[in-house]
Amino acid sequence: MPRKKKIFRKKKGKTIKDLNRKIFKILNEDSNKAYNYKQIASKLEVADTQGRNQIIQRLAELAANKKVLEVQKGKYKINEDRKYHIGTLDVTSTGNAYFICDDFEEDIFIPSVNLNKGLHEDTVRVYVYHKKRNQKLEADVVEIIQRSKSSFVGTLQMSKNFGFVIPDNPKMYADIFISKGKINGADNGDKVLATITDWPENSKNPFGKITEVLGKPGEHDTEIHSILLEYGLPYEFPVEVEKEAKELPIEITTDEIAKRRDMRKDLTFTIDPKDAKDFDDALSFTILENGNYEIGIHIADVSHYLQPKTILDDEAYDRATSVYLVDRVVPMLPEMLSNGVCSLRPNEEKLTFSAVFEMNDKAQIINQWFGRTVTYSDKRFAYEEAQAIIESKSNTVPANISLTGEAYEVDQAIVTAILKLDELAKNMRKKRMKSGAISFDRVEVKFHLDNNANPIGVFFKEAKDANKLIEEFMLLANKKVAEFIGKHQGKPSNKTFIYRVHDEPDVEKLASLQSIVSKFGYKLNTETRETTSESLNKLLADVHGKGEANMVETLAIRSMSKAEYTTQNIGHYGLAFDYYSHFTSPIRRYPDVMTHRLLQHYLDGGKSPKAEIYEERCKHSSKMEELASKAERDSIKYMQVKYMQDHKDEEFKGVVSGVTEWGIYVEIISNKCEGMVRIRDIKDDYFIYDETQYAIVGQATQQIIQLGDEVVVKVKNTDLERKHLDFDLISY
Repeated sequence: MPRKKKIFRKKKGKTIKDLNRKIFKILNEDSNKAYNYKQIASKLEVADTQGRNQIIQRLAELAANKKVLEVQKGKYKINEDRKYHIGTLDVTSTGNAYFICDDFEEDIFIPSVNLNKGLHEDTVRVYVYHKKRNQKLEADVVEIIQRSKSSFVGTLQMSKNFGFVIPDNPKMYADIFISKGKINGADNGDKVLATITDWPENSKNPFGKITEVLGKPGEHDTEIHSILLEYGLPYEFPVEVEKEAKELPIEITTDEIAKRRDMRKDLTFTIDPKDAKDFDDALSFTILENGNYEIGIHIADVSHYLQPKTILDDEAYDRATSVYLVDRVVPMLPEMLSNGVCSLRPNEEKLTFSAVFEMNDKAQIINQWFGRTVTYSDKRFAYEEAQAIIESKSNTVPANISLTGEAYEVDQAIVTAILKLDELAKNMRKKRMKSGAISFDRVEVKFHLDNNANPIGVFFKEAKDANKLIEEFMLLANKKVAEFIGKHQGKPSNKTFIYRVHDEPDVEKLASLQSIVSKFGYKLNTETRETTSESLNKLLADVHGKGEANMVETLAIRSMSKAEYTTQNIGHYGLAFDYYSHFTSPIRRYPDVMTHRLLQHYLDGGKSPKAEIYEERCKHSSKMEELASKAERDSIKYMQVKYMQDHKDEEFKGVVSGVTEWGIYVEIISNKCEGMVRIRDIKDDYFIYDETQYAIVGQATQQIIQLGDEVVVKVKNTDLERKHLDFDLISY
């Protein structure tokens, strides 16, 4: 069945998102009627001049591309003769696919026999037609315009003179044929990276060569490297990149200090995770004579060392982000930069880019300043150490919390700073929540690892006051930098800049969420933006700590739009900010590097550069961020399966977290590991999937097992390669 695409609420005076699709929807309502821009604007509830101009411009573009017909001057109809469309493929694990294109309100089904060698996320041209029996649209792939990827991780299965690589990814439906001369030293059963070199017309399998041998399936490093390569993410730096990093001049000269605001004497410290090695940000705190506070948010000045058009910069752009797997970090920058010269380590002078604010006791900003600085961090805190100070309001950090394992006393000036910053952060957070921000304070699953990176325990990490203190001041810097460039006398400045945007929630997904949470006695009010935010926050607060919490939080997050980078500002719904950028983590995010460069360019009086170049870089950064996020999730799944291998004889309480026609997903309450109970393995009744109840129903007993039910399960099977757990259902 076709899948509904996202529907967004309109925002006046801002870029209209998915405008193509919205125009096509209107024109398709009555294909015989011609519409002018005013009629379309009315239907879209767009009343401002900027929005109407966007519609006029887009209609002209669509007419030029023959996607619509201008039947009279300024009047447009759908071009019904146009049967061929360009878009991307979303291949399912069954081998069928959906065609995704702005020309259509819904994704269009493509049966596997009509894929014509199209692969997942390929850009393709299709022929769209009505299926005679039910008038549903279907499509045939007629041309592959661009492959999304040509290299796949899989397992080599050798015959005498040839082999096949069986891809790990279930969306890759074709095994890759490998001739004996192209196995690159791999042995039967090895996990490898195979690259497609050809796909002959008369072959159902692509031909390829093995470009990298990863090792034996199930071995730790083999599986971790497989996860990275599956998403096209590197796990080591090229030699020439490391060489260029090591040759960088790192001395902080007196000439360089003279160009900057010298803040080395200001009380400065960092607060980061215990195991952090790269410290992007530091805070400074000074009590002014007028009783206000000068608070500096100091960020590593990566752009000083990372110069455009260098091998180092090209590599950083290609990576676009650091990748945080369970057992390691794959950094965006070589260690010499990320953990060394750029890291704001204690008792070292560093080059920084700063946002400095004068604030009063009500957390109101009296003055602000942005620019390059030189700083000196007096102290490094772990979150736990700062939290101990906040909770006890004393200057003693207990031995069981300190980084060194020994109790120690903190200078009273730093204690005063942390307590005042905590007070101001809580004030800012309160204001932000009142403005409609959504509070996703999710519990993170973490693993205790032994020396061989084997999981020996699971623990949950929850954001406390110290985490939120840092978060609020980083949000403040990001917001104010974006406003500083993006606004001029209260109006958009039209200067090219890098924004982090987040559109309003998907209306249909919110309705689906409401349907599910109502079964647990929760309610959502989605009448207005304000009521949606309030009821989402109430839902997240009410569900916190309960068995169904993780499931409901996950579903709530999925109802949100994806945040992304762009030069077209539409604001950030989740944070309730009209202007928001990423400025505070240039060691691990390339968009922050671009933000630093553009900010300095404007501080130097430079003119606005062309947006097109930066928009392309934003799209790349958003894509790499998504791939990194998928790799991170896969590494957690892998570690969960590995952990459960040693707990096969135990019974666990769990919550039904998903229901499908082939089984139920169960999330174990004590460790958040998720696995499947297959319907065919439930022996005491014959169960059938009931989509309306999010449940399976026993045909003999009428017993219902539905989303959110508490059950008891036992591990039946663990599959490290597929990162999959199978459970037996013990009781329900």
